[in-house]
Amino acid sequence: QANVINLKTFLSAVRLAHQGNDTGVLPLSPLVPAKNSDVEKPKTKMIITSRRDYPLTKSFPFSLEHLQTSYCKLARVDTRVLCLKKLRKLDLSHNHIKQLPATLGDLVCLQELDLHDNHLEAFSGALCSSGLQKSLQFLDLSQNQIQALPLEFCQLRALVRLRLDDNALLRLPCRIGQLSRLRFLSAARNKLPFLPSDFRKLSLESLDLFGNPFEQPNPLVPNIQLKIPLTLLECAARATVNHRIPFGCHLLPSHLCKDLEVAKTCGCGGACLSSFIQITVTMNLHLVAHTVVLVDNMGGTEAPILCYFCSLHCYSQFLDRHLQSNG
Repeated sequence: QANVINLKTFLSAVRLAHQGNDTGVLPLSPLVPAKNSDVEKPKTKMIITSRRDYPLTKSFPFSLEHLQTSYCKLARVDTRVLCLKKLRKLDLSHNHIKQLPATLGDLVCLQELDLHDNHLEAFSGALCSSGLQKSLQFLDLSQNQIQALPLEFCQLRALVRLRLDDNALLRLPCRIGQLSRLRFLSAARNKLPFLPSDFRKLSLESLDLFGNPFEQPNPLVPNIQLKIPLTLLECAARATVNHRIPFGCHLLPSHLCKDLEVAKTCGCGGACLSSFIQITVTMNLHLVAHTVVLVDNMGGTEAPILCYFCSLHCYSQFLDRHLQSNG
């Protein structure tokens, strides 16, 4: 790319030589090594912030590692972007994207994905089961229209930063505690009535849950779903989880595998599936995060969290402790 004319002359000479022409009459000229300043380096970063500048006919350089296409009124992810296998950072914020293609998960080097301010209504389980499991460290889904995240979302175990603000979330993933590397979580201004019991397993540096309509917990009003005596299915499922017996779709029907993956954990440490007692209790968010943004305008840092019991015995033991601690 340093000298197009010399390059064309050289290629012409190669073609003539290949045809058997006398080397003495070939149009060769002395080639001077190109200077480093004359050679165009592979482009690794491209930032586009207007519809006018968006390339419609030219391809994106395959060497790109950082691509930002914001404020371009994109209704979908450009298929040309999905061919950029070296991408580490992709910013598609401030567009009109409604759905993400499953092939987005083929960008196995992708570490940061910014989808802030789009029209997304879901984040597919297929993406969570893709190569993004090992690479994705930052995900911004804020200011969309997402009501729930799939169970598979907790397979994105490389996540360090997660932004979910200004959506319509009615719940967080029940296995969110599996995100062991997560350090920064914000889910402000959603519709969360409570937190999943697995939330206790998180170890965060910063947490923001401001502006959610959290319910007032009442441990004395339980949701009783106990089936006495336990069904054979419930007994077998509890034994499978408690004894960590391996299972998979090659051994069990897929719907049973999904049930086992979302098994609830009792305060005694035992598992329960469809037979349980559920309550909400208050948890100080400082137990899981060093820095907590106030939950409300009253200066609170507490939120309701789900709590499960596998039997009346476990619930009655909790109730005794709760009543004693409250006088």
